[in-house]
Amino acid sequence: MSYQVTIEPIGHTIEIDDDQTILDACLRAGVWLPHACCHGLCATCKVQVTDGEVEHGNASPFALMDFERDERKCLACCATAQSDITFEADIDEDLDARHFPVKDHTGRVKETVDLTPTIKGIFIELDGEGIEFQAGQYVNVQIPGEDMPRAFSLAGTPGSSRLIELNVRRVPGGKGTGYLHDGLKPGDAIRVSGPFGRIFVRASDPQPVILIAGGSGLSSPRSMLLDLLEHGDERPITLVYGARDRTELYYHELFLELTERHANFTYVPALSSEAEESAWDGFRGFVHEAAKAHFGNDSRGHKAYLCGPPVMIEASIRALMRGQLFERDLYTEKFLTSADGAEALAKSPLFRSI
Repeated sequence: MSYQVTIEPIGHTIEIDDDQTILDACLRAGVWLPHACCHGLCATCKVQVTDGEVEHGNASPFALMDFERDERKCLACCATAQSDITFEADIDEDLDARHFPVKDHTGRVKETVDLTPTIKGIFIELDGEGIEFQAGQYVNVQIPGEDMPRAFSLAGTPGSSRLIELNVRRVPGGKGTGYLHDGLKPGDAIRVSGPFGRIFVRASDPQPVILIAGGSGLSSPRSMLLDLLEHGDERPITLVYGARDRTELYYHELFLELTERHANFTYVPALSSEAEESAWDGFRGFVHEAAKAHFGNDSRGHKAYLCGPPVMIEASIRALMRGQLFERDLYTEKFLTSADGAEALAKSPLFRSI
């Protein structure tokens, strides 16, 4: 059974199955709604139902209070329609955003590569025409035996739509990353859906670009960087990338090579726990400290895109804002899991949540 969903203020009407979440139906129809965790935890996808009935699903009582339910609000990521519905959403259109409908894709693993002791590169050849995406976006990967898919950023460029690359950091005890590291082998079938996410370079803005990444959070910035350079973008681009030690710093040689080929690209690697006696002559410390030092604590006049662990992101945002870079010029995307719980909900974001 299906129903009609009308999205205001854009006045767009789509079809939704009775067991499909509002968010999934919208994204698959090419209609973007604000969202982040997709688990009913963060409240980013909260909308106002003005007509019809919905089932709230697994919405956290912290993200959707009882009085909000009484006011006919719901979380689009876990609410399903019980009739034809109309809802109002805070849709902030961005001229630089490209709207690709979310689709399910099948493919086979072409190759797996140990990029670092903890990060594996997984190269997947998709069936058909592949996936259309904007540099910076991510896909959900279906893990056998698991109901909840895992999100991983696309590390390649949109031009490689049939052969995609995922960089997967092993999470101790994690079923999803454990399977992708130990159980997946070349030739295995794999299912992904996407694209998701709203972190992408604002191409129409002429300001210099700062890319800050930590660990496997390098995937999105690498995709954005390669896409910008491939298209001959002439803005100054700075990549500040942090890892624990030299063994965890991957694609290092590639970035050094790119600095030689592109005068507008600057690469600032930082190691936080490198042995004192090593030959490393780059920055020693955390990535936000490297960014602060590189820009002389003055980051005005830039657009910044941040990807990595939440603690790294928050520290980097504070450093950039102290350097007088403001909220309107900061973009990031956090991946929250159900394990994160309601603790994250009590924190007020210091940045534009996308």
